Amino acid sequence: MLMNKENKTKNIAFSPPEIGVDEINAVSEVLKSGWITTGSKTKLFEKKIADYCGTRESVCMNSATSCLELALRLLGIGKGDEVITSAYTYSSSCSVICHVGAKPVLVDTQNDSFEMDYEMAESRINKNTKAIIPVDLGGVLCDYSRIFLAVNSKKHLFNAKNKLQEKLGRAAVIADSAHSFGAKKAFKNRSENFSDKFMENSDIYLKKSGSIADFTAFSFHAVKNLTTGEGGALTWTIEDKDIYENLSVLSLHGQSKDAFAKLSPGCWEYDILVPGYKCNMTDISAAIGLVQFDKFESFLKKRGEIIEIYNRTLDREKVEIFQNSERAKYSSKHLYMLRLIGKKEEFRNRLIEKLAENEIAANVHYKPLPMFTAYKNLGFNIERFPNAFRMYENEITLPLHTKMSVDDVFYISKIFNNF
Repeated sequence: MLMNKENKTKNIAFSPPEIGVDEINAVSEVLKSGWITTGSKTKLFEKKIADYCGTRESVCMNSATSCLELALRLLGIGKGDEVITSAYTYSSSCSVICHVGAKPVLVDTQNDSFEMDYEMAESRINKNTKAIIPVDLGGVLCDYSRIFLAVNSKKHLFNAKNKLQEKLGRAAVIADSAHSFGAKKAFKNRSENFSDKFMENSDIYLKKSGSIADFTAFSFHAVKNLTTGEGGALTWTIEDKDIYENLSVLSLHGQSKDAFAKLSPGCWEYDILVPGYKCNMTDISAAIGLVQFDKFESFLKKRGEIIEIYNRTLDREKVEIFQNSERAKYSSKHLYMLRLIGKKEEFRNRLIEKLAENEIAANVHYKPLPMFTAYKNLGFNIERFPNAFRMYENEITLPLHTKMSVDDVFYISKIFNNF
C-alpha cells in the first residue's frame, strides 16, 4: 500500500526510475563477473519476457526504436513500400519508416480519441502498404481486432517481397508498445481475435501485450514502468523458427556468432551473414531488468493506487481522465493523461508553468508529428489532422511513478484544482 509521508519541500519529478539496492547489487555482480555485454543475463531476460507475454521467444535490444526498425528490416520493407502509423505519437513510431527507406503514411486520430482512425487507416491500405504501426499510447492497448480486420480486408492487394511477407499474406501489424509492457486486452470471445488458433471456444479471455500483434516492440527506457536504463524487446506471434536467429544476427553486425559464443575455447571463427546493425542489449542492462521484473507486479499495483487517488481528488467536471476509461481497465498504467475540458494550448501551458512553480513536473503526450519541422519537410501539414490537434491542444500528463506518496498526489491535485 502507498504510505503517507511528510515532505517539507516538494519536488515531485515526472517519472524517475525506481532503482534500489537490489538493482545496484545486480549490476555490481555483472561488473565483477568480467562479462558485461550480451551474455547469459540478456538471454535469461529474453526468456522471462517471452514467458510473461505468452510468446515462444523474444529478442532484447538497446531500444524499442531498434526493435521497430529491425522488425521492418526483417520483413524486407524498404524503398517503394508504404507503412501506416498515427500522427499522434512520438517520433520513433515514424522515424523508423524513414530509416528503412519506406514512405510514412500518417493518419489522424478518431474524434475525441488518442487512437488512430481505423477506418482512415484501412482506406489508406493499397498495393504498396507493407505494415501498420499502431501505438499503445499511455499503456492502453489499441483495438487490434479492428486493425487486423483492416489488413485482412485488403489482403487481395498485398504483394509479398520475401518469405516472411508470404507467410503473412497481408500487411504486417507491428505494435509500438513502448508504453504497454504488462497491459492486457479483453476479447469477448475467441472468434473476435484475428488468429484461427484462438477460436476453440467462446470464453471471455485476456491476452497480454506482446502476444497479439505480429510483432510487438517494448521500451525499457528510464521513464518506463520496468527499466533497464536504456533498452527494449521485440516479441512476435508468427510461427517461424528462424526469426530469433535472424534478429539476433541483424542486431549484432550480422555476425553468425555473438561475442559470448565466440568466447568458448577454439570458437573464434565466425561469419558476417549480412551488413547488420549494432543495437544489442548488454548484460549490465539485463541485470537491472531481471531485478525489476521481480518487482513489476508490485509496481503496477502502486501505479493503480496512485491513479485511484487522482481520480477521486481531481475536479472531474473540468477534466477528462484517460486512465478512467473502460479501455484503460487493463492498461499498464504508464501515463496519467488528462484533457482540460474547454481549454486550449495557452491555458494548458500556463497550468504546466504553475505546476512547475510549485515544484511539480508535468508533461504533454504528444505534440502531433505534423507539427515538427522534420515532418513538415516530408510534406505533412497539421491542418490535415484536426482531431490529433484537438487532442493535443488541451492534453496534460501529471506525474505517475512508484516513488510518489499519497501526500504527493493530494498536493498535485490541490494545486491543479486551484488553478
